Amino acid sequence: MVKLILLGLLAGAFFSSTFILNELMSSAGGHWFWSASLRYVFMLLIITAIIAMQHGFGRIKALMRIFLQHWGFWCITGSIGFGLFYTGICYAADHVSGWVVAATFMFTVVTSLLVLLAFGQRFDKKFIVYAVIVFIGVALVNISEGLHAASITDTVPMSDMLLYGALPALIAAFSYPIGNQLVWQASHNARQRNTELQKAAELNAQRASTSVGIGIDINDQSEPLISEAYDLPATTYDATDLDSVLQSNNTAATSSLQNLIARIPSIETTLLQNAFNKVWLMTLGCLPFWLFLGIIVRPDQPHPSQIINTLLVALLAGVAATTIFLYAREQAVTSSEVAGVDSTQASEVIFALIGGILLLDNAIPSAMGLVGIGLIIVGLIFFAKDG
Repeated sequence: MVKLILLGLLAGAFFSSTFILNELMSSAGGHWFWSASLRYVFMLLIITAIIAMQHGFGRIKALMRIFLQHWGFWCITGSIGFGLFYTGICYAADHVSGWVVAATFMFTVVTSLLVLLAFGQRFDKKFIVYAVIVFIGVALVNISEGLHAASITDTVPMSDMLLYGALPALIAAFSYPIGNQLVWQASHNARQRNTELQKAAELNAQRASTSVGIGIDINDQSEPLISEAYDLPATTYDATDLDSVLQSNNTAATSSLQNLIARIPSIETTLLQNAFNKVWLMTLGCLPFWLFLGIIVRPDQPHPSQIINTLLVALLAGVAATTIFLYAREQAVTSSEVAGVDSTQASEVIFALIGGILLLDNAIPSAMGLVGIGLIIVGLIFFAKDG
């Protein structure tokens, strides 16, 4: 668990570059749409090159087949986890300071737990307490910096900060864990279905053995035997393929949310164990979102400096941070470990404050802000200790 926390913190350090560079681009007058959309265009090009160099273009073709087989799933996942997420981040950065965006987005520590609960995951209640500790720390940082900003200028009313800064960042805080959990659930469904297939095969093998033992000719059985798991297609399984075998396990009534979760495809492939592959699929899936949003917004052409800064964001936050974070999340085997990895995103506000002080000449946090940072660190230590 400690290793997962450290990986999450490293991802948080790279993620924090988003808030610093977005603040720089906003100050230079660049439109938020280009800051958001160009990041994922660059990400797709960079990750495609990385995967091709590591595994050849055959891997890209294999990933494209997976995408086309479940294009609706990947477009929905990419639009939520990458599209809505980063639209909220960049739109907020275009209206308020970077620390406001970073601190408010840290509500994702709590929303991650809510998403896990919605997806039927369970964990010890003490992790809810730890998440609250982290969130209180984030809130103190937010309040302290807000009071400091109010004492300097009155140009940004609190209502505008909440509407144009806090609300978009809050939407981003929900969107990011939802997108990540959808991808995790697809892999989890495949593992679970493979286990059920193996159990079904073992059960039929036992029945066949018993039938032979008592002198019954198997060829006379009216029901066909279920084939072994390794005889099935290796790429994907449709959720309805095994209804006849698993009907007894699905007799309980489920809620509408559980029904939606049950419709998440079971994508059985080892390719999803690679974080780069998952980021590539989600990035490709979010491109229709940016195209549709661009038609609605119709922004002016981006400035060359904005293109360069967006490329840096794509490298640091898009490729490095996202890949490390998804890798750590994939290595988590329990709900508590997943929650622990998600909680490390709270470190982004710490790195954003440090980067703001060093690169943007922002003021040092007040005593209240330092207390908030301390609570964030304590909460993360608790997650690492008891995870």
